[in-house]
Order: sequence, then C-alpha cells, then structure tokens
Amino acid sequence: MGEPKSQTLRLDDIDLYVETHGEGEPLLLLHGFTGSSQDWVYAGRDHFAERFKLFIVDARGHGRSTNPTRKLTHRQSARDTLAVLDALGIQTCKAIGMSFGGNVLLHVARLAPSRIESMVIVSATPYFPDQARKLMGAVAAENQTPESWQRMRERHKLGDEQIRALFEQQYAFKDSYDDMDFTPATLAEISTPTLIIQGDRDPLYPLELSVEMYRALPRAALCVVPDAGHGPIFAAHADAFVRNAMQFLTTT
Repeated sequence: MGEPKSQTLRLDDIDLYVETHGEGEPLLLLHGFTGSSQDWVYAGRDHFAERFKLFIVDARGHGRSTNPTRKLTHRQSARDTLAVLDALGIQTCKAIGMSFGGNVLLHVARLAPSRIESMVIVSATPYFPDQARKLMGAVAAENQTPESWQRMRERHKLGDEQIRALFEQQYAFKDSYDDMDFTPATLAEISTPTLIIQGDRDPLYPLELSVEMYRALPRAALCVVPDAGHGPIFAAHADAFVRNAMQFLTTT
C-alpha cells in the first residue's frame, strides 16, 4: 500500500485539501456536511486503500479547505470536485459520498456523466424534506455547546470563523430549493451505477426518499440499514458498510 500523501490544490479563489492513500484504480471519497476527510478513518478508509487509490477531499470551507465567499451549494461543490479530478489528471473514477458528499455526487453524475464509473451514496436525498429544513433552521453558532465546538475544531483547522460560516451555511439550507431539486425525471437522466445506503431511522431524510431515488435511477441498488440513523457507516456499522460498498464497486 502506497505511502499516504497530502496536497492543497489552488482552484480559482479557493484552496482544496486532498489526501491520497493506497494504490490501484482511483476511488473518490466525499464527506458529509461539517465533516472532513478525517471522518473516513472511522468508515473503512484503510480497508478501501487495500484495493483502491483513495482521493479524499475536504470540501470547500471544511477541514483544511478555504471558502472566502462563505457561501456553499452542492452544485458548486460538484464543480469543485470536477476541478479536483481535472487537476489530478483523473479522467474517470469510482466514488463514495456521505450525506452532503452523496448529494454532491448526484450533481457530478448529472453534470459530467462520463467521469464517475460507479458510486455509493450514503444518507443522500433528492431534495430537502420539511423535517430536514426544520432541523437546519435550529442550527446557530450561539446554540452550540462547548463539546460541539471542540468537535468542530478537531475537524476544521482554519479557525472559529470557518466554523461559524459552516453553521451559517447549514442554517441557510433551510431556505434553499433550487440546489437540491432532483425530480424522478432528472434522476432518470443519471446513468451511473449507484448503490444507495440508507438508515431506516434517519431523522433528516426518510427512507421513502431513498426508495424514490432507487425507483428513478436507471441503474440503482438499495441497501437499507435497520435501526440506523443518519450516516450508517461509522462505528458498529463500518464493517458492513465496507463489505457492501466494496462488493458493489468491484463489480460495477
């Protein structure tokens, strides 16, 4: 297994941090909102690196990546992702996206169908349901506990203003309707083989939305994780996640 490497790519007005692990065909890993590249340590990173060359990105404004505009959309992050692939000379790859990262992959697969060979999207959604908007509207920097701030500082290395911007962006998602707006008709245009992984107790995105995507995407498989909430890829769920994702990615 190759030595891990890290680099920061200058792309227009932002710096995007990318880690590389392993050897083999390229596999792109995109974390969830307010997460970072380091989250994958707890979701099978080293197991995936035994089979693939991993490219793990800190999204704009997350981890060690900058975001001077303090604005964030899934569509813009998809463009960032394509710019990263271009900068690294990766024509095609496989990909896994967690929550925000899975939503970004839906945009990537629609913007550039030939770039993603197959993908696993975990706790993703075609649009924000009312229950997610309600939770987003409850987010504010001043409501966070000291423990929450500490967890954020461990992930995001550019200071408290970076973290405040993330809280502001999450709050703003509650009023966003034209960013995540995938209908059955637009999903049907995505030809990328897709494994959808969803917890059946997700407080943000109900299982019915994953079923909707499964029925609309032409080449989809659905894996429902029982008694699991948002992001069923960590801790006790990690082994099953790696097994299911690996089987799908190595056969599509």
